[in-house]
Amino acid sequence: MRRLHPLRTISIALLLILGVACTDQESAEQAMVRQAIAIEQADECHLCGMIISNFPGPKGESYNKSSDTVSKFCSTRDLFSFILQPENKRQVKEIYVHDMSKTPWQRPEDEYFINAREAWYVIGSEKKGAMGKTLGSFAKKADAEVFIDEFGGKLYSFEDISIDVL
Repeated sequence: MRRLHPLRTISIALLLILGVACTDQESAEQAMVRQAIAIEQADECHLCGMIISNFPGPKGESYNKSSDTVSKFCSTRDLFSFILQPENKRQVKEIYVHDMSKTPWQRPEDEYFINAREAWYVIGSEKKGAMGKTLGSFAKKADAEVFIDEFGGKLYSFEDISIDVL
């Protein structure tokens, strides 16, 4: 039976540890790129050009696949109007919306952005956003149902939303 030299064993172990560490660092860097960024006071809506922070209700952001640029939206309605356009659908990489169960409707806070593809939406409630009627966005279905009980509307998943629904 062949035995490994202790130095060779240590070298192999170090290489494995370094490989895992580099992979973890790359994953962390990719995760950082895929987070929503703060909406600044003067940011304008990518779709309508209005100042985003001047209006109530959930906001949205989307990252473009090819350029990794972020587009910000004054409402979830504008966000969906943009990302559902055929020429934009294939270009969207990541999408974020506010979790309205954790942040005030009048001034949503940036630390409560969630993955839009995993969110639940309420359409047709009495709550207004920047463009009038908007989509209330929630991380949990139960929170969206509580919102419906209080403000009305109908529950949708991300996949259920189309231009016709808007």
